[in-house]
Amino acid sequence: MLLAIDVGNTNTLFALIEGGEIRERWRISTEARRTADEYMVWLSQLMDINGGDRAAITDVAIATVVPATLFNLRQMCKRYFGVEPLVVTAQIDLGIGIDLPNPSEVGADRLVNAVAAHAAYPGDLIVIDFGTATTFDIISGDGVYRGV
Repeated sequence: MLLAIDVGNTNTLFALIEGGEIRERWRISTEARRTADEYMVWLSQLMDINGGDRAAITDVAIATVVPATLFNLRQMCKRYFGVEPLVVTAQIDLGIGIDLPNPSEVGADRLVNAVAAHAAYPGDLIVIDFGTATTFDIISGDGVYRGV
């Protein structure tokens, strides 16, 4: 089972994904000072309430726009799940191209939105995300992130 963690400026979302389906999802306010142990106490309680099995988590992916959260989230994954998480950046193979002068300037949130939108709706796209900030992204029909 995959534990997906999406850290935004306002909220952090955790989702358990199995067989391409979201089984559970939870939200917590984003707090850069939250420790690995605090994340795990919170997540364990929610998993227990919903009958989740920590041992079933075999993979973790993290997309964050708050770099200060990454160390403790990584520590949680290693310590409590025995997993080195995949951290979403423009430098990993996401299955889409990035046609910008500085691909590393594209936030992980925008990259995962682009990947998901292109997978669900092949073709030219404008992706609008109404998060803490409203963003607009362009993805070409051949799966290339073209800009904002």
